[in-house]
Amino acid sequence: METLINGLHHVTTLAGDTQRNVDYYTDILGLRLVKKTVNFDAPDVYHLYYGNETGSPGTILTFFPYGNLPRGRKGVGQLTYTAFSAPIASLSFWMDRLHERNIPYAGPYKRFSESYVRFEDFDGMGIELVFTDEDQRPGWANGRIPAEYAVRGFHTVTLNEINPDRTVKLLTETMQHTLVGEEEGRFRFKAGVGGSGNFVDVLHSPKDVHALQGAGSVHHVAFSTDSDETQLIIQQQLSESGYHVTPVQDRNYFNSIYFREPGGILFEIATNPPGFTVDEPLAELGTALKLPPQYEPRRAKIEAGLPVISLI
Repeated sequence: METLINGLHHVTTLAGDTQRNVDYYTDILGLRLVKKTVNFDAPDVYHLYYGNETGSPGTILTFFPYGNLPRGRKGVGQLTYTAFSAPIASLSFWMDRLHERNIPYAGPYKRFSESYVRFEDFDGMGIELVFTDEDQRPGWANGRIPAEYAVRGFHTVTLNEINPDRTVKLLTETMQHTLVGEEEGRFRFKAGVGGSGNFVDVLHSPKDVHALQGAGSVHHVAFSTDSDETQLIIQQQLSESGYHVTPVQDRNYFNSIYFREPGGILFEIATNPPGFTVDEPLAELGTALKLPPQYEPRRAKIEAGLPVISLI
């Protein structure tokens, strides 16, 4: 069987204040700002991408910072926690770092034999750090966090569902995921070879409130596919399975299709190429505002309306 879905590609979230968002993810978590662009559908708002050095698929957390956006509410029909992986030896380092930066956290806990801590960003977005030595991806050595303790990329995402059966069917029958574990109503699925960046957890949450979107809410989760050709195959299969799938959207750094899974969470299938060095060299990623061609004639006006970003 041809591999259509490799694992996670990126997670996109709504945020409030732009500078606080940049400070949190580049300074506290130590991710690299790999792309500074705009929401292609609303160019008066930034679209900020954070990840490892190159912004590899499976490491990319992105944000639309809307300023004074009210906070959202976690609940069913939402991706509630995005988990990153870090080395086992870094557990004490990260607990100390969160404490020093006045970031409340819970844990460490155990889940599927792995230790993790749970906390939130300034807007209430749910974050977890899972400590594992199986993830051999390089972290971003930014000079503030030792390379041996750096975040490696995504570990898993948690989808809160009232009735998970149809979501499970989608993952296993159309999106090539395999069930690898179950624990206290949490079902873990892997894509491809599995491991960090290739896991999706479906949490059966029949008593939870429904989610409300706002600052700190995940807008969508994107899954990785190798090429335009594999994307078209999965698009056709989804359509044949009854899903309303969008036409292919050119996002400059990848091509995308979108659809809602049965529980209401917005899914995206994103191509791995061309990547973030398509419009600026690796050493300069995230340093300049990059606009898609349709907005270049409006650059001066767009730049004047966006807040200035400072990197610590």
